[in-house]
Amino acid sequence: MVAAGRMKNCLKSTRPFSTFSLFLLAKKTLTVDNMNQNVRIMDYAIRGTISERADEIEKELLKGEKKPFNKIIRVNLGDCHAVGQIPITFLRQLLATCTYTELLKSSSIPSDVKERAKIILQSCTGGSVGSYSTSSGIDVIRQHVAKYIEKRDGHRAYTDNIILCAGVAEGFKTILKLFKAGVDCKNPGVMIPVPQFPLYTATLTEYGISRIPYFLKESNFWSLDMDHLKDQIKIARSYCFPRAIVVINPGNPTGQLLTRENIEDLIRFAYKERLFIFADELYQDNVYDSKFFSFKKVMIELGEPYNKMECASFMSASKGYTGECGLRGAYIEVFNMDTEVKEIYKKLLNTSLCSPTLGQVAIDAIVNPPQKGEPSYDLFIQEKTKVLGDLKIKAKMVVDAFNSYDGFKCNPLQGALYAFPKITLPPGALKKAEKKKILPDVYYCKKLLEKTGIVTVPGSGFGQEEGTYHFRTTILPPVEVLQEMLKLFQSFHKQFFERYSKYDI
Repeated sequence: MVAAGRMKNCLKSTRPFSTFSLFLLAKKTLTVDNMNQNVRIMDYAIRGTISERADEIEKELLKGEKKPFNKIIRVNLGDCHAVGQIPITFLRQLLATCTYTELLKSSSIPSDVKERAKIILQSCTGGSVGSYSTSSGIDVIRQHVAKYIEKRDGHRAYTDNIILCAGVAEGFKTILKLFKAGVDCKNPGVMIPVPQFPLYTATLTEYGISRIPYFLKESNFWSLDMDHLKDQIKIARSYCFPRAIVVINPGNPTGQLLTRENIEDLIRFAYKERLFIFADELYQDNVYDSKFFSFKKVMIELGEPYNKMECASFMSASKGYTGECGLRGAYIEVFNMDTEVKEIYKKLLNTSLCSPTLGQVAIDAIVNPPQKGEPSYDLFIQEKTKVLGDLKIKAKMVVDAFNSYDGFKCNPLQGALYAFPKITLPPGALKKAEKKKILPDVYYCKKLLEKTGIVTVPGSGFGQEEGTYHFRTTILPPVEVLQEMLKLFQSFHKQFFERYSKYDI
């Protein structure tokens, strides 16, 4: 009765709305103050302010505005096709045939492509890639992934441990959700390399999981420093409960390749500290004059008790020699995951229904490529060798160029698609950045963009030791574009140092 009376009085009221009442009516339900604050504060530097400014400049160029350059050179993203890499014919033919089945009758499609398409389609509901797959992915493709891993490592792999996912980012996030739980009244923590791919830090922030940084040793080719890892986890135990460690091998953004000894040391460390291993192995095909060892292979070959440790390793169609970023195809191998946890993990996967089936087909093209004697083999090998050979040439070209500049130091690129040089910035630049209230490496990259059109990513977006400055660039553009970029870079860098060599700016 009281509530009804109040409502009646409210309806009868003829008083005008107060200014405060109007404010309440106008205010949005979801605001920056009441939204998820973890999402609000997370950052992803690769698509940050420098990239956004590059987009604006590109539009300004299209409108005819005058700049010191006539085009944007994007070396901020590991987006192979965006900078001119030619698609692998076999992969695209397989995609086309699985999508448009009339090509099964066409003489323009090689017989080995048709045979693979038929096998994949038979494993799809209704014989169509337009249907949902199981949440773990198309079964026959998962079988092919397991065989690929067996051949790579020389050890048994099981189809039930293979998950096909919509890119490594999505795969990592899904597994990380399982760790989003406090232990002994402490927040969960995950060890992250520094420098690191910003996805990992951003995801930890989004999920409210503590980040435990461990610094790679730049003076020793970005290797692991095991004493430092031990110190970092000891410090971390005061504010969180360490649950896992992320390792990126080959490295992004550093381009290093861990030695087998380093991998063994990290596995022993993870065992002692009871850490789940996330092995980012996206760039295992992008290796230059070095040897790649998977974490799973080393764990098995170390024997008891290390061969019983838990690990999730990742591989993608976005990098390697295929560079099919937009298809969002990747796989995860979960190794030694607890049986009950794996069932819950699969239940979690069910909520996403399945990853894009064309991304799954792209993975099949990588793990089940043409074999010697098949019609597609010669062209496939020619195209694959060309891509990887060019990357090796460009890796050396970029490192040699940067090391010839005053104030630059760039480690050799042993793998992956990036260089991460250290730069000693002149005092005037440091002072100018301080006045503008931006980080010095951000200031440098912004000036580089404004003067040359070259888009890079400041090292602060990946993490770096205090007092050092870096940036990341890809080595992906065609050789002639890369040569042009390096000439522009050299000219800019010389002028920048002359301009800011003194404090009185």
